Amino acid sequence: MKQIREAVEADQAVVVALWQECGLVRPRNDPIRGFDVALQNSTSTVLVLQNEVQIIGAIIVGFDGYRGWFYHLGVKPDYQSAGNGRLLITAAEDWLRARGAPKANLMVLNTNSKVIGFYEKLGYTVQETTVMGKRL
Repeated sequence: MKQIREAVEADQAVVVALWQECGLVRPRNDPIRGFDVALQNSTSTVLVLQNEVQIIGAIIVGFDGYRGWFYHLGVKPDYQSAGNGRLLITAAEDWLRARGAPKANLMVLNTNSKVIGFYEKLGYTVQETTVMGKRL
């Protein structure tokens, strides 16, 4: 039986290890800090998907007052292509709807065609915007 729930502090090491296993950790983005900030802020959370034995997926979801955002959707490789990513996205969308978010956004590297295809199957489209950033 699978269950989706909000993460708690004790889940941090397992979730960070999962993100590392999925190749989601980048040198400039501290996943421990990301996890902690998501749990400490009332406008964000980490949702985890677990089976009877372990956490098999996780996603950060947040609402900035205008749009919802998804970060670090990861499912353990042995559990991919089985609908688990879809379960997490659906739960994250429900979390946003409950807070009045009219739209969900996410960012994917242009070169990551597999992940772009995954989101397109879920109804997400490439937006005609340019994402800009600056390291602070």
